[in-house]
Amino acid sequence: MDQNRMVIMIAVLVIAIIVIAAIAYVFSRRRRSLQIQQRFGPEYDRVVKQEGDPRKAEGVLEFRQKRREKYKIHPLSPADRSSFAIRWNEVQARFVDDPRGAVTVADSLVTDVMQARGYPIGEFDQRAEDLSVDYPRIVENYRAAHDIALRHGAGKASTEDLRQAMVHYRVLFQELLEEHRERKGA
Repeated sequence: MDQNRMVIMIAVLVIAIIVIAAIAYVFSRRRRSLQIQQRFGPEYDRVVKQEGDPRKAEGVLEFRQKRREKYKIHPLSPADRSSFAIRWNEVQARFVDDPRGAVTVADSLVTDVMQARGYPIGEFDQRAEDLSVDYPRIVENYRAAHDIALRHGAGKASTEDLRQAMVHYRVLFQELLEEHRERKGA
């Protein structure tokens, strides 16, 4: 009888350990998901929708973050910041007389600032993904502005569309000029 009791106690103990481990795993996954959601904000929702599964989306976002950690992103020097600010002011002034040209130059200027900060410059989707790690709340501005720039290239963007593209580019441009990064919890 004592041996049966011992076997039952061991079985209960093993089951309890398995249950505790399962609860800890579920809690850990939820906490990880919540951290990723908070870190990426609206970009998390966009990637979940794109991937169709939160786990896949979280894997995509974690991959982006690990890739981004390999880059040597740095603030602009005061001279570079000033130079880019002057160039941006010229682009904005150009908009009045040449909205189409201004949007084209604004797109290029944002890319130049990204490159000066240390972001690799490849295809647009890759640049947007890289930015989403540091600027998850405004990367959608970049996508929207770029979409308008593409429509402009096809002759399908109105002056109001071009104005909106400039607003989107300006938000991102201003963030890129700043020394802080959104990733620090802003």
